[in-house]
Amino acid sequence: MDRILVVVFDNESKAYEGEKALQQLDGDGSISVCGHAVLVKNPDGTTMVRQSDDRGPFGTLVGTLLGSLIGLLGGPTGCAIGAAAGFVGGATADLNKVRTGDEFVADVAKVLLPNRAAVVAEIEEESNAPVDTRMEALGGTIFRRTFSEVKHTIHDENIAAIKADLAETTAAHAQADVDRKAKLQENINQLESKLQAWLEKDKGRGQAAESKAQAEAQILKAKAAVAKVRAAEIHI
Repeated sequence: MDRILVVVFDNESKAYEGEKALQQLDGDGSISVCGHAVLVKNPDGTTMVRQSDDRGPFGTLVGTLLGSLIGLLGGPTGCAIGAAAGFVGGATADLNKVRTGDEFVADVAKVLLPNRAAVVAEIEEESNAPVDTRMEALGGTIFRRTFSEVKHTIHDENIAAIKADLAETTAAHAQADVDRKAKLQENINQLESKLQAWLEKDKGRGQAAESKAQAEAQILKAKAAVAKVRAAEIHI
């Protein structure tokens, strides 16, 4: 199952241990990691991306979801980009695009206090147990959400509400007298413009999802190639 994972640790050193543990779990096939970063909350409240391993598929931050989440975790003071060559997204993230929900971000922010650090990752896992066992042993506080859980319904609800208003206003326009038709037509024009704007956002969400799927396919292809090379080396 495709999930966003955030594990908060008491210090930066423990976060690096957590990152290493994720790499090991990815290497032995317990989970699949599509992208990750190590964040450190500075004493002044700013958040630094200390590390994002860009030496292969493990370090690729897929799409805008993970990068934007990192930006949101930076809080109002912003997110400084450190030694993260593969970092995308950032502090100007749009919560509607991130679709993790402000509740999830707020829960993490309560624990990601100054001088603490976190590993943020996008993972595929069939069971929570492998990650939970390793991270809890390191003293990490775990937050995870599946994409099916974190997607906002606000977008679809807004479109449905606008369509309902538009249908009702159009029906009223057909029955209105001449004096009222002009005002109702103005309302219809505004609703149509608003609906078009939301539909464009919907189109953008679809394109982002397609880009994410393509990026993940490339990661899996790269991992398969590495596994093939290793298997060949074993038989030499």
